[in-house]
Amino acid sequence: MEKTPKTRYFISLAYHGAAYHGWQRQPGAISVQEAVEERMRLLLRQNICLVTAGRTDAGVHARKTFAHFDGPPDLDTDWLTHRLNSFLPADIAVRYVLPMPAGAHARYDAVQRTYNYHIIDCKDPFLSDRAWRLPALPDVERMNRAAEILFQYKDFQSFSKVKTDVKTFLCRIDEAKWERRGKHELVFRISADRFLRGMVRALVGTMVEIGQGKREVGDMHRILQARDRRAAGPAAPAKGLFLTDVRYKPQLQSLIEGVEGNVE
Repeated sequence: MEKTPKTRYFISLAYHGAAYHGWQRQPGAISVQEAVEERMRLLLRQNICLVTAGRTDAGVHARKTFAHFDGPPDLDTDWLTHRLNSFLPADIAVRYVLPMPAGAHARYDAVQRTYNYHIIDCKDPFLSDRAWRLPALPDVERMNRAAEILFQYKDFQSFSKVKTDVKTFLCRIDEAKWERRGKHELVFRISADRFLRGMVRALVGTMVEIGQGKREVGDMHRILQARDRRAAGPAAPAKGLFLTDVRYKPQLQSLIEGVEGNVE
């Protein structure tokens, strides 16, 4: 008996990560992946395996990310989007489900990912679980000078978690900049072709020390050249970090942009 052919789909997701132990399934802890897969299994009456564009750590949020799965070719994607949003908890949302060409891969076909990190210096009940609160905002000019140094390097081993299974620590930084938003908030925006585990939080923690005068701007060269996580500063708290965008190869990106014009 021949198996029914499958169609590759991308699912666009957003989530508040405070209640989850990151994206990836793991024993003894609830993850975003498990929460979505289990509800998809009930709706589609088949086991679903989601492959994500980026495996966020515990407590990290996503304003926009993607995962792919294989499902029936006649799947009503509007129905699935609506039903998932009815069954999923309030802190996870499905923006849309989109049929894609065979072999399209949410992780390996991504060409750029963007993260934002938020810092505040005041007590704000609406941002307490979405930003790192400091007694005073660090020096933005010093931190931006440190961020500019990142473009001179490809190897970011000093900003990677030690226990990781990656084969290379090479990354291409496309954007890295701090900006002030109002009187009490700073936002760091960084885009790259890929990120190492814990990389953005380690970068933020190190640059904050530079902005506070605990390190010199030029120390960034020494840290990067050391290729040793112990040379960098402590990781910033997870709650201030958001995955905000994932971009794909032109053929796939055009399909994504085609549907996003109707859902924004």
